[in-house]
Amino acid sequence: MKTSDSVVEILAPASKVWLALTMPDLVKQWQYGSDLLTTWEPGTPIIFRNEWNGQIFEQKGTVLEFIPGSRLKYSLFFPHPGLQDIPEHYFFMTYELTESGGLTSLLFRQEDPRPSPPDAPSGGDDGPDVLSSLKELVEIKMP
Repeated sequence: MKTSDSVVEILAPASKVWLALTMPDLVKQWQYGSDLLTTWEPGTPIIFRNEWNGQIFEQKGTVLEFIPGSRLKYSLFFPHPGLQDIPEHYFFMTYELTESGGLTSLLFRQEDPRPSPPDAPSGGDDGPDVLSSLKELVEIKMP
């Protein structure tokens, strides 16, 4: 399983970062404009819905952990041609917050058991850096 960890330091209390991670109207501002649909109850569905070029795209999964203010984890399936919607093709997202003196350290972990296509480029996505967008939202845009 491929695991990648990123850490971002955010100059804000953990409670503010937590809101940005869990409130649908705030998530939409840093998560590619996606609509977040979930109750955050462990075992319930989580869906990120996005419209692009007139088409609706959905990533779906299950909330696995939800510890208010400190940790959340969910599974997620990103549909694409040739990849079946089966448990082995879901990846896992974990967010862990640690606050010290008004500074919040956010650990962002992605665990991915999915096979990589042989022609897949190595490295990250070409899209916007969601962690930078999250940091900017919390530090600058949120009251």
